[in-house]
Amino acid sequence: MSIAIKIVNKSHHSLPAYATSGASGMDLRANLEAPLQLQPMERILIPTGLFIAIPENYEAQIRPRSGLAIKQGLTCLNTPGTIDADYRGEIKVILINLSTEVQAIQDGDRIAQMVFCAVEKANLESVIDLEITQRGEGGFGHTGKQ
Repeated sequence: MSIAIKIVNKSHHSLPAYATSGASGMDLRANLEAPLQLQPMERILIPTGLFIAIPENYEAQIRPRSGLAIKQGLTCLNTPGTIDADYRGEIKVILINLSTEVQAIQDGDRIAQMVFCAVEKANLESVIDLEITQRGEGGFGHTGKQ
């Protein structure tokens, strides 16, 4: 199954594409005038030069690339970042350097991946009480380590 996504590419890079037939996400590339140096624990907003029109009842999710995370300690904040169907601005990626070393980001580097997902709308129904479950009010760590 696929959906049609209109895209404007104001970068000099090719359009995002799936790297393999089984890939869920398309790689997004940094669209930079000059390389950036990202200090440890520094976060930055990276432009891509891409603008998209997502059909109603869909969203685009911006997710980290596993290779960047494990090899360089770079990941996306606000993960997954949601691009709503009615947003028409440039796609930008919030990166953070979680390593102890300065990390360079070059123009054209693959910095994140974009996944398109269907969205269900919810109708909230106000009630006095909720059904009792086995878990109840148990929150973070409630089920233990094993």
